[in-house]
Amino acid sequence: MKVIRNIMLGLGILVAAGITAWQYWPHPVTTPEEPVTALSLPLLDTTRITAPQTYFGYVVDSLEVLYQTVKRHEYLAGILAGHNITNEDIHTLTQRAKGIFDIRKMGVRKPYEMLCYKDDNCTAKAMIYHLDAVNYVVFHLEDSIYVKTGSQQVVTVEKTSSGIIQNSLAVTMDLNGLRPQLTNDLADIFAWEVDFFRLFPGDRYKLIYEEQFVNGESIGYGKIKAAVFEHGEEQHYAFYFDQGDGIEYFDEQGNSLRKTFLKYPVKFSRISSRYSGRRYHPVQKRYKAHRGTDFAAPQGTPIRSVGDGIVSEARYSKYNGNYVKIKHNSVYATQYLHMVKIASGIRPGVRVKQGQTIGYVGHTGLARGNHVCYRFWKYGQQVDALRVDLPSSAPVADSLLTGYRQAVARLRPALDSIAYPVAAPLTAAGE
Repeated sequence: MKVIRNIMLGLGILVAAGITAWQYWPHPVTTPEEPVTALSLPLLDTTRITAPQTYFGYVVDSLEVLYQTVKRHEYLAGILAGHNITNEDIHTLTQRAKGIFDIRKMGVRKPYEMLCYKDDNCTAKAMIYHLDAVNYVVFHLEDSIYVKTGSQQVVTVEKTSSGIIQNSLAVTMDLNGLRPQLTNDLADIFAWEVDFFRLFPGDRYKLIYEEQFVNGESIGYGKIKAAVFEHGEEQHYAFYFDQGDGIEYFDEQGNSLRKTFLKYPVKFSRISSRYSGRRYHPVQKRYKAHRGTDFAAPQGTPIRSVGDGIVSEARYSKYNGNYVKIKHNSVYATQYLHMVKIASGIRPGVRVKQGQTIGYVGHTGLARGNHVCYRFWKYGQQVDALRVDLPSSAPVADSLLTGYRQAVARLRPALDSIAYPVAAPLTAAGE
């Protein structure tokens, strides 16, 4: 009997232990209100996850980015050798660059970046060379060595400006935070309607223009879409319209504002001496005829052909210095004197386009101070280039007039709605 009691006591203890284990052992509880679900993982704290830093497609978290510029007498091979790139790899790179980028044309002061490992030799992984603010070349320097070109995204923003002239157009636009490029473009549009060297205080302008940005940084201007310039009692409107021949501006009726020639051989600058039958020569110290118009500008300023034509002369002479003469047609010819140098490729027989650079401002020959003496021939006789009556370029074609009028109907109200400054801006001298 004692044995039987011990057995029964042991069974009771086991049952009690089993019940206790069941209560405390983890197990899913299924009820109609709480169906069995998959095991859930805790949510990740995404605020602590940092995206890898990239630069022109390369992850640079573990790299060092060196910002450099090409120095005088510095070449690609020397740059790469200084970053632990072998001669064999440099040779491979130059071979693979053929047809993509001419490495001999890397320019002095052009920017580039070296993407380097953080080792003692600053070994380069890649090099990014910038052709300009938009276009670049990638030299990949490891694994499968290659060269490729690319361009950054350009964001174009439409902007407006207005100003009242007190001193000059250049000063007014500068005080409005606009760079010389836009001043030059505006002066070119109205060059034959407005004498920008004889403006009146109170003359004023409005314009709608494009400004271009790369990575939030301004890189320059696009086209002027519309403008109005009030000169004295006259009001001149200009509207951009492309007939298929590039940038062109027309008045409200569709007549071209451009003559067959540009009015100025250099971008908007300063007239230091006008065409005259009797002028005191600053070098020869005597009165004599001056059959040209002198445009003062810094040495090296590009001189442009005012029209299409063929170069008839491009050489040096004792009085003219370095000069170029261009025959435009059977009626007109132009000449550009005192260049510091003639542009590469400009020689007799070469055809040039309107606006093409043919030389650079200097003071060679019988000249004092940097300028270009611009001379104009009509039927073989020298005439005043600023007074010659020239035919206009073609108006808007009849087949495109409807589209042009729709563009004007959209741009004219937008232009008129731009407010002029309440008061004229201070002149540079008054700052």
